[in-house]
Formats: sequence, C-alpha cells, structure tokens
Amino acid sequence: MEDVAIVGASMTPFGQRDAWIRELLAEAGQACLEDAGVSADAVDHLYVSNMASGEFEGQTGVPNALAHDLQAVPAYTARIDQTSSSGGAGIYAAWQSVASGASDMTLLVGGEKMTHRTTAEATDVIASLTHPCEYKHGLTLPSFAGLTARLYLETYDAPRESLGKVAVKNHRNGVDNPHAQFRKEVDLDTVLDSPIVADPLRLYDFCPITDGSAALLLCPVSVAEEYADEYVTVAGIGGATDTHVVHERADPTTMRGVVESSDRAYEMADLSPDDVDVAELHDMFTILEFLQFEDLGFAEKGEGWKAVEEGRTDRDGELPINTSGGLKSKGHPLGASGVAQAYEIVQQLRGEAGKRQVDADVGLACNVGGFGNCVTTAIFEGVDA
Repeated sequence: MEDVAIVGASMTPFGQRDAWIRELLAEAGQACLEDAGVSADAVDHLYVSNMASGEFEGQTGVPNALAHDLQAVPAYTARIDQTSSSGGAGIYAAWQSVASGASDMTLLVGGEKMTHRTTAEATDVIASLTHPCEYKHGLTLPSFAGLTARLYLETYDAPRESLGKVAVKNHRNGVDNPHAQFRKEVDLDTVLDSPIVADPLRLYDFCPITDGSAALLLCPVSVAEEYADEYVTVAGIGGATDTHVVHERADPTTMRGVVESSDRAYEMADLSPDDVDVAELHDMFTILEFLQFEDLGFAEKGEGWKAVEEGRTDRDGELPINTSGGLKSKGHPLGASGVAQAYEIVQQLRGEAGKRQVDADVGLACNVGGFGNCVTTAIFEGVDA
C-alpha cells in the first residue's frame, strides 16, 4: 500500500456566492492545481464531493463537467455523496485511489451551492437524509440537536453557557480566516439572547447555509517529493456508520461513528489522541463539538464541556479546536465542509495559516454526516522531504 501525501490544497471564499456549482468547483480545483504546481493533464482520478447539486440547482453530472472545465480529460471521475460528510468520504475515496496504486495523482474537489434556496427549502433537502419514520413526523437535524443538547446538559450537569462559549470561540477564530462566511466576534450574551431554534439551542448555536468549495491534490509520497520540499501525509483514516434511526441508539450523546472511525484512524497512524496538536470538528451545532471531542478520546464522557470552559480548546490552549472558525463561523457548504476541514489542517501543518497559526505537527479532521449517521476521521502529519 502506497503512503499518501497531499501536495496541493485550496479553499474558495465561503458565504453567499453568485457562482453556480460548476464555477465553484472549477475555482477550487484550478487553485489547488496551481498550489501544487501540477498540470490538469497529470490528474488520473477526479472526485467531486457533493450532496445535492441536483436537488439544490438541478445540476447533475458535475464530475464530468469539472474534468472538462479543468481540461483534465480523460481522468476517471466520480461523485462522492455521503450527505454532510461527503467531503470526508471524498478524502477517503481519494486516499484509497492513491494508496491502492490505481492513481498517481488524484484531485478531490468538494462544493455545494445552497444560498439561492430559502432556509425552509434548504432544511428540507438536508432533512431528507433522515429515516422516513423520522422525516414524516417533521424531525430535522436541528430537532435532534436540541433534544440531544438538553439530554447532555441534564445528564452531565453542564451549564447552558458552555455551549454558547463554543460559538464565541469559533466566531473569534473565524475573524482571522479570510475565507470564512462570518468574520465577526460575538459575545456570550448575544449567543444566549438569540432566537430559540430548537430549545435549548438558539440561532447562534447553528451554522449558516453556505456556498463554497475546497480541493485537495493527493499522490504517493514518492511522487510528492518531486513537487515539494514540505508536504502533508494522510497518516490514518477511518470511516464508520451509526444507526440510521437516531432514537434506536442506546445513548444519543455518544456517536459510535466517531468512536469507530477515529479508532481505525489512530490505529493506522500508530498515534493516540494525546498526539494530536490541532483538530477540526464538525460543529454544525455547538453540541456536536462536545460530543466529538469526547468520542475522539480528547476527554472522558461528559467532560468535554469543561475543556471549553477552561480555555483548553482556544487557539492558544493545549488542543486548539476549529482554528478555521469551524462550520459555525466559516460556513457549511455540505460537500465542501470535510475538504475545507482538511485544508485548514494542511495550512496549519505547512505553517501557512497566518494569524490562525498554532504549533502543530499532527492534525485531525472529523466530518459528520447527518446526526452521526456516517463519519470519516482523518489524521494528517507534516513532513519535511
């Protein structure tokens, strides 16, 4: 099995964009190739992470179109859809294509165009990933988040303010991310006084609807050394699923997909949670940062909220979480989010994160689909050739 490196990475501005999905994908793809200094005709495999271009804008066949737009023909193309974890699943697919020896150069581009639809329409598209027995009763992902947040706060005696502090932290980080959708700080009172969406969660506990794209270029380490003196390796990666029906889970505050996928990634990388220097977690809702933090092994069950309260997850803390601003501040274009998480980790490990830079040799990205229905966890290491 080939050792896999990332030699190129890019991310477009997130937010409300005039561009449609094909333009967004081409923007990130071209920037990624330029970052690596690789021509499009060197690409063997081209993957597109995207959840719902057909539902959002009636556009299908986007991987084929992207190969044409980038002049990457005749590269093999495929669309990777794993709901809101499509980006992470795309990283897994791209890693597999290189690790297996099937490709010497694989381009992954993730993107979504969402803001032209109303909030109700976008929420309904996303809610279609739930089980029909839940969907017919009007349950959406925000509903699950509110119910789980209430259970977590009551079970572990966590203060409501701790969830608000996740939003405050991630907005503060997003100020220094030039690609983030929301580059403004918010105070705790603003978060706690914002409109209720799914009690006890309020507006500022949720990520926005977003347009955007991001890309990674993967190749064998032996090939990477031809292009760069410094690169990032995919040290470990794992994917897993949990029950599709959320109410069938023994403990809704535990995401088995996070536990299983991270166990596999740690084992492959021969690393432990203590080795991770920086992490990007899927904070679609603030409660998810606590759940992933614990299920990834960074804290004991029910103790994750204390890390936020004590500042341990701040940018200058012992384990910075979501230096990019997270989905909360950076935005959440479904198919792009997992790829953008990896982009942030790559920037950190290459020492190119600017004001967001922390001291890091090992980074982790956890991309969650649905309410933990499917998860990909990847561990990255920086390498000097």
